[in-house]
Amino acid sequence: MKPFLFVNHLSGSYARKRINMAITRLKNAGMAPTVFSVTTPSEIFSCCREIYESDNSPLVIVAGGDGTINAVVNGLLPNTATLAVLPIGTSNVLAAELGIKSVKNGIKRIVKGKTQPLSVGLLKLEQSSHRFVLMAGIGLDGSVVRDVWPMGKRLLKQGAYALSALLSAFKWDRSLIEVITADRRIECHSVIICSASRYGGDFILSPEGDVFSPGLTAVCISKNKRRSYLRLAYEIFCGKADISNELVRVPANGLEIRGSKPIQIDGDFVGYSPARITAVPNFARIIV
Repeated sequence: MKPFLFVNHLSGSYARKRINMAITRLKNAGMAPTVFSVTTPSEIFSCCREIYESDNSPLVIVAGGDGTINAVVNGLLPNTATLAVLPIGTSNVLAAELGIKSVKNGIKRIVKGKTQPLSVGLLKLEQSSHRFVLMAGIGLDGSVVRDVWPMGKRLLKQGAYALSALLSAFKWDRSLIEVITADRRIECHSVIICSASRYGGDFILSPEGDVFSPGLTAVCISKNKRRSYLRLAYEIFCGKADISNELVRVPANGLEIRGSKPIQIDGDFVGYSPARITAVPNFARIIV
């Protein structure tokens, strides 16, 4: 496979020395990559088109955060690429899901070359569609991401999301949405559709989540009160989300969201519901 390296220098823990080290180690392993410096999804999509002009089954290495990885996944063609992750983002949730603790560790895994199938989710809005690797958050989760201060992500890292959550608490939206699967209808205040187990870093929200296997889990927060979210935040922090009375979990390969709420996928705001969500098995291979 011909290697291509995406580098987002605006990612939360970017350091030029670290990227130079990664490129050197790849070259020493006989894997000299074509390097793309990117900051926006449109740049990433353009580079993906360029990749496919020269290679139909590329090795695509992403040095960035979960948002950069998401943009790359949305630029790739299904069942063609092998994906690899070098964590230099703010939260690096996918890297945590894969057990990749550093850029050096990611390089070692790329050189070793072990892969597994990567399954993703597909979110369909009225006028657009988006793939996600980790989760789609509809409701409070979406509003927090929508309203986060972009520069604050780099300066405050996770604190920027905490600040946005505090602002959301002041302008509280009590409206409900409906989650519809093949078997159930659930009225709730927010829902997080999980393809992975982790949320916001190392916090486990969906223990049954697995990016290697097809299938999604709808994690519904039914109550529309602020104190319910405070209890839930405490339970997630203490590793007790799997027994939380604030959550209803529904496994599904596909579902529909009715009602109007903001949506984020993999940490980026994309629009508003209503929406349809389906699982996409075996979208790519991923280095583990």
